[in-house]
Amino acid sequence: MNTVFSFPGLGIGETTISKIAVTLPFFGGIEVRWYGVLLTLGIVAGFLYAVYRAKFEGIKTDDILDFALVVVVLAIVGARAYYVLTTLDEGHYTSFYDVIAIWEGGIALYGSIIGGAVGILLVSYFKKFNKTQILKMCDLVAPGVMLGQIIGRWGNFVNGEAHGTEITGNFFLRMGLREGLETVYYHPTFLYESLWNLVGFVLINLYYKKKKFNGQILLLYLAWYGFGRMLIEGLRTDSLYVGGFRISQVVGFLCFTVCTALIVYLLWRGKRAEADAVEYQPVYEKCRGISARTREKQQAEQEAAADIDAMIANAAKQNEKQKGEQNDGNAD
Repeated sequence: MNTVFSFPGLGIGETTISKIAVTLPFFGGIEVRWYGVLLTLGIVAGFLYAVYRAKFEGIKTDDILDFALVVVVLAIVGARAYYVLTTLDEGHYTSFYDVIAIWEGGIALYGSIIGGAVGILLVSYFKKFNKTQILKMCDLVAPGVMLGQIIGRWGNFVNGEAHGTEITGNFFLRMGLREGLETVYYHPTFLYESLWNLVGFVLINLYYKKKKFNGQILLLYLAWYGFGRMLIEGLRTDSLYVGGFRISQVVGFLCFTVCTALIVYLLWRGKRAEADAVEYQPVYEKCRGISARTREKQQAEQEAAADIDAMIANAAKQNEKQKGEQNDGNAD
């Protein structure tokens, strides 16, 4: 239950790592694997990130917890369902146990994203969240998902899986895996994806508070991840296929192109709306035959009239005061 790996280009010789993190002394010994530990850490990190961003988006921490309880479960179900549906023709599933045996391996990231999205919509419906609140929720969740991916991919490393094609040259990032008595070198695609997401996570967080519309962070995440996955998937040896096409590559391409187009369109629409708002009042007044000079002249005339009225009122008060003093003198 060990993985023997090396990264000679980085000066790391053959190292052995156990796939089992700890064995619990229950029911004859329950093995807790590093893969599950790292996935759990990724989920916790994503949740804590969402709590951190909730204040900026004006969403309560209690709401984040309510969402997490549903979204995490549906994300796991979605990840397994996606994998099962795309591997039905391989004949691995002869019973319901085989379908749900997630502990034996077999989940897909895009399935978890779909399941998580369904969870957000369901909780939003019961909480009566409006469109703006739903988009804000998606924005604060997206980088958290990316953070979970950064951590979770190292579970693939511990298992010695999800790697790329074999390398015969001296590429500096080549990863060696002991297979029997020999070491075979592969592209460490788990590392490529983890680093790609790390860069995206940093960039998205630097931009977060400057976002122009709700939902933009979600679109940025999907576009960034989709582009990277589209390229990295081409190196993997364990891709899921449909009709000769790598599913994750096709989905990655669609995420990148569609989300990029939406970002460009929504940014353009926002700038157009701002320009229309600036032009609206002057154009409206011009249509009414009121120019800026005329408006200023009218304002000046109104102010002059107000000054004259004030002067007349003061003069009247002075006259009344003088008459009162004369009447007092006559009485004496």
